[in-house]
Amino acid sequence: MRYLIHFARFHNLLVRIMPKALYNKILKIYKKFLYAYYSGNNFICPCCGGHYRKFLSFGRFHKSNVRCPYDDSLERHRLLWIYLMNETNFFQGNHRVLHFGPEDCFQNYFKTLSNLQYISADLDSYKAMIEIDITKIMYKANYFNYIICSHVLEHVLDDNKAMRELFRVLEPGGMVFVQCPINYKLEKTFEDRTITSPEDRERIFGQSDHVRIYGPDFKERLKRAGFQVKVEKYAHLLPNNIIKKFVLNKNDEIFICTKIK
Repeated sequence: MRYLIHFARFHNLLVRIMPKALYNKILKIYKKFLYAYYSGNNFICPCCGGHYRKFLSFGRFHKSNVRCPYDDSLERHRLLWIYLMNETNFFQGNHRVLHFGPEDCFQNYFKTLSNLQYISADLDSYKAMIEIDITKIMYKANYFNYIICSHVLEHVLDDNKAMRELFRVLEPGGMVFVQCPINYKLEKTFEDRTITSPEDRERIFGQSDHVRIYGPDFKERLKRAGFQVKVEKYAHLLPNNIIKKFVLNKNDEIFICTKIK
């Protein structure tokens, strides 16, 4: 675990000091090597289309066989991808899409789709196309057809304002796909703005840049922003062989937030 922490810090340093074009070139070569090395017939990543003999480990507890070697997708990303593919017209028609905290497994492909006017955004990210504060989105009301906001809100101090902004810029009939870590053992969301140090936040919230732990009231918080909210455990609707082949987690949830026309 100590090695993983030091490697992550070294990687983050390289990202900051290395020219973006050079970093992307080196990363592309490295990913091609991983793709070839882990190729096999046991598992499939729907995001990159790769077939692998195994996936990589991920997380504080080094959970095994969950991260795609090529595009770094995790269980929650692959579930959302399959949902978008099977249950929406995301990949057909013309759509304006806003994506906060862009993951490579989504962004690298979405940018190539001619049917999407795709914008990735973050407050401070070398990956995002533009810098946007999610609590002060620069776009006009009712502009986007789809918004993706996965594992972002737990980082935002004023998440209620962020949710209202997501509602404002979404067109009537549009959808926001939200995913967040939630602790259902809590009675409600726990947050304390006096907890500010990275060490304390990691100890209390589970990660140094988290500012709360969401509880079972997360759906109601989204509804207060104006959304109609459906909590979808989509993996429950899929056959076991698909869950195993694509390495999905049956407990992962997608909060599908709709702005009523």
